[in-house]
Amino acid sequence: MENQINGIHHITAIAGKAKRNVDFYTKTLGLHLVKKTVNFDDPNTYHLYYGDKVGTPGTILTFFPWEGITAGRRGARQVTEIGYSVPENSLDFWLKRLEDHNVIYNKVSEKFGEQYLSLLDPDGLKLELTVAKKQDNRLPWETDEIKAENALKGFHNITITTNKMQPTADVLTGVLGYRLLEQHVNRYRFINDNVDNANIVDLVEVAGEVAGHVAGGSVHHVAFRVKDEKTLMEYRDRVEKLGLHITDKIDRNYFYSLYFREPGGVLFEIATDNPGFAVDESVEELGTHLMLPAQYEVQRNQIEQVLPSLV
Repeated sequence: MENQINGIHHITAIAGKAKRNVDFYTKTLGLHLVKKTVNFDDPNTYHLYYGDKVGTPGTILTFFPWEGITAGRRGARQVTEIGYSVPENSLDFWLKRLEDHNVIYNKVSEKFGEQYLSLLDPDGLKLELTVAKKQDNRLPWETDEIKAENALKGFHNITITTNKMQPTADVLTGVLGYRLLEQHVNRYRFINDNVDNANIVDLVEVAGEVAGHVAGGSVHHVAFRVKDEKTLMEYRDRVEKLGLHITDKIDRNYFYSLYFREPGGVLFEIATDNPGFAVDESVEELGTHLMLPAQYEVQRNQIEQVLPSLV
């Protein structure tokens, strides 16, 4: 875990109606609302974090829910699929649950020897529930309706659709510590061996694919995980030496971040494990309060009046 990339830290996407987003991810999929805060650049919009009990990196899916936003379009230069790891023999449970909750899904399929079930969230974001070949021992968040034998454990993989895979592959292997694991037709699977989970990136190369449009139901960025700020800044130097523009270190309250756009057009982030989500709420109370960045605390009353109800 020292001085290296340790797989995926979090993924951030865009939604429309905030309450609909909360209901789907906490009730239908059974994730834990770990943090309820606001967008640093738009404090009248929520920033919602879902994950396991404590918000372990590799389990965190976050959303900017902008009410009334237009629908995005999947295409090239995008993260087009988010894969979750689910337990063995759980796909029948999920097929029934998705059917009962009127969720759009496809029949169970297989890639790289792993069964998976694909579905769309209410905004059209494509998710996959995958039974990983390698046993996943992470402890999931449980609800009254979704127990550990079926619950989502955290990320398994992401898929990036690209017109030309090699420049993106060069960043994955040359900077982020991934290696090519296997290939099937135009899908290339890369893995990071520093961790056991949330460590797979698939590149799908489609030369003629039109660029997607990032809006509702789209992934905004994917963050890769490092231990601490010292390691973060070492990676800043490595990215900068490639000639790619990378931001200065940004304090996101629960982690420190750098952002850069990889050559294929996807926004990458590198984020630290520290300080974590319990820095301003106890573990038992995570996600139960509206937590504001310090600069917006003086506007709390105004912000609370503008934000839509989540109940």
